[in-house]
Order: sequence, then structure tokens, then C-alpha cells
Amino acid sequence: MDKKVAIVTGAGSGVGKAVGLVLLREGYHVALAGRRKDALEQVAGEAGPARSRALVVPTDVRDPEAIRALFAQTKSAFGRLDLLFNNAGIGAAGLLEDLSVEQWKAVVDTNLTGSFLCTQEAFKIMKSQDPRDPTRRRTRRPSTRSPGSPRRRPWTGGSTTSPAARSTSATPRLR
Repeated sequence: MDKKVAIVTGAGSGVGKAVGLVLLREGYHVALAGRRKDALEQVAGEAGPARSRALVVPTDVRDPEAIRALFAQTKSAFGRLDLLFNNAGIGAAGLLEDLSVEQWKAVVDTNLTGSFLCTQEAFKIMKSQDPRDPTRRRTRRPSTRSPGSPRRRPWTGGSTTSPAARSTSATPRLR
């Protein structure tokens, strides 16, 4: 199987846009996901001839139903998933002591919970497909690992990812 399929969240601008375009240029079929359909359409248009391998899927990663739809549309269009680039993210402007709970929750729901939900859906597809990775002869079980640990721990997703979230999510400016 030669076809490689990727989903890129936050694909409408910045790093997500750049990664989506590089993957398309490298021959991937890519689902471009983000909140703004017009921005995603513009990215797909910039892909030139590779546009035919791009799927634009407006998605708010704070919405579990929208995430399920993204992965279902990707599998329906391309038949598999080989790479998830979990890039969607927002920041909260201002000083930590001035942030509202709503601002904090928006950051956590987008940057942490959205990544978690996308990863769950990716695992469901990747674990069920054969071959699991078209570039390798052996199969691999999707897993997570703690940022400081060299060992992969496939059954400890919540406990290995939450410390990293505490140290990196929504880092505020301090005076």
C-alpha cells in the first residue's frame, strides 16, 4: 500500500498550514482541519496540483461530535489514517491573575482535551487497519510516553500525558 493519509488540526494558518502543505507536497492525502472553512480552502488552493489529495473539514476540536465527524470523513474519503498532527491550539492573552475561568477552560478544552479526543479517534482507526504503517513491515501499537521517560506505556495514557499538560498548557506571562 503506497497511499499515506494524514490529519492536520489547526491547518488554516501557521505551523498547521505549513505542515499540511509539506505533507501534500510529499504525496500524502491530507485532511485539513480547523475552525475557519475559508482559511482551510485557501490552504488547499495553495497546494496546487496536490489539491486533489486534500480534504477540507471544518472542525472545532472542543466539540467531540465534530472530532468524530472529522475522523469518519477522513476514513470514508481515504480509507485509512497513518499520521495525526495534533496542532490546534489557542492562547489566552493577559496576565495569569487576570484570566477568567472561561478563558482558562477554552485554552484547556482546545489545547489539551481536543488533542486527547483526536488521539483517541486516531488510535481507533490505526489499531484496526492492516497494515498499520504502510512504510514498515511490522505493526506497532499506538502508545503514549511521559516526556521524560524513554519507555512507552500503551495503557497509561492519562497518567503519562497529564503531567506534561500541567507543565506546558496555557503558560501565562508573569510580571
